[in-house]
Amino acid sequence: MEGSAGSTGWTEDHDKAFATAKSEKKVVLADFTGSDWCGWCVRLKAEVFDAPEFKEWAAKNVVLLEVDFPRRKMLTPEQRRKNEELAGRYRILGYPTILFLDGDGKALGQMGYEAGGAAHWVARAQQIVDAARR
Repeated sequence: MEGSAGSTGWTEDHDKAFATAKSEKKVVLADFTGSDWCGWCVRLKAEVFDAPEFKEWAAKNVVLLEVDFPRRKMLTPEQRRKNEELAGRYRILGYPTILFLDGDGKALGQMGYEAGGAAHWVARAQQIVDAARR
């Protein structure tokens, strides 16, 4: 996904995401996903992450980090190791898990799939981001 990050806003580079969040005083939105097998992950992407209102909100408020655990898509061994380390660090037990993290990696909030579409999801995410800024 890194190659298309410019067009999607998402990166798989953990270090880059945290550095950008620090320098821009933003929150990292880390999507722990099984992009090619997890039904709720696919729905979250289609109903929320692909929606224009999410993309507009995200560009202003968060740094998007995808932490993927695909079954068919191949990751480099290094990317797989980094993703596993991050999942272990935050004790991720299921997908999708969305963590909101500060530039130092401190967990600020958590979400998952929620019915209601992009407007509902963004409103809930904004509450977490606002609380983090206080």
